[in-house]
Amino acid sequence: MATQARGAIEMAVAMAVAGTIGWFVVVSGQPVLNVVFWRCVFGAATLLVVCASKGFLRAISLRVFVLSTLGGIAIVVNWILLFAAYSRASISIATAVYNVQPFILVCFGAIFLAERLTIAKLAWLCLAFVGLLLVVQLDEGAGRAGGSFFVGVLMAFGAAFTWAVAALIAKQLKGTPPHLIALIQMCVGTLLLAPIAGISHVPASLNTWGLLVVIGVVHTGFVYVLMYGAVHKLPTHAQGVLSFIYPIVAIAVDVVAFGHRLVFAQIIGVAAILLAVAGMHKYGGAPTLRPRTAPAHNPRPCSESPCK
Repeated sequence: MATQARGAIEMAVAMAVAGTIGWFVVVSGQPVLNVVFWRCVFGAATLLVVCASKGFLRAISLRVFVLSTLGGIAIVVNWILLFAAYSRASISIATAVYNVQPFILVCFGAIFLAERLTIAKLAWLCLAFVGLLLVVQLDEGAGRAGGSFFVGVLMAFGAAFTWAVAALIAKQLKGTPPHLIALIQMCVGTLLLAPIAGISHVPASLNTWGLLVVIGVVHTGFVYVLMYGAVHKLPTHAQGVLSFIYPIVAIAVDVVAFGHRLVFAQIIGVAAILLAVAGMHKYGGAPTLRPRTAPAHNPRPCSESPCK
């Protein structure tokens, strides 16, 4: 019980901290590519210390490196799309749309791994789709933005899609320390973005540097260490429930810090999406991405979930 309680605290803190990243991204005033680049740099530095101290670096093999690199590309695209969506569709809307990830994962499981789509899963999928339609309605502010609202929504959906791609790749790395996978992904992001971001646009103010360091060290290194430590201590359903702290905090930050208010239909849409994801975890069977012959009760290893 004490172990589970500690895991619950770790997961709750990780999700609460992760929910504030939108504020740091927006307030930094940096181009999205710069933010992602420096997140990768500082995140890699933090995770390198963790992996070295735990002896995880010995687990690197060619297969782990290649698959983690592919997953890293997906994660970098994921962050670029999600961060770009914040300024176009608002943190609240982008976060809500981003949380359709599990349903994309379900579809991937059905297409690539012959996983059955049960009636329960289809029902929750339909509810999430209805919620998405309610969220994506054009309000007065979006109309003045000349269509950028819908571009932001599409970016958030694209971020959810690339997250599912990274999760599908990570499934192939069962048994590999997730901290090591994340480290390789951060290094890949650094190398990919160095020629076009970061180095040529170095932030000028200490305040901006501070925000970028927090995004890399705290929202990446610290959050991942807590999250990956928690999944070893918690049952899958508890992880699913606690993960809802992330969108709730993100929406609260958007309301308090930026004064963004959802219209009534959008509030219903966000609630429908979150309810659908909760239902998937508890009643519909969380997407495990296993072939039909695999035991349905085996918990998903922590390495299957890429970073937020």
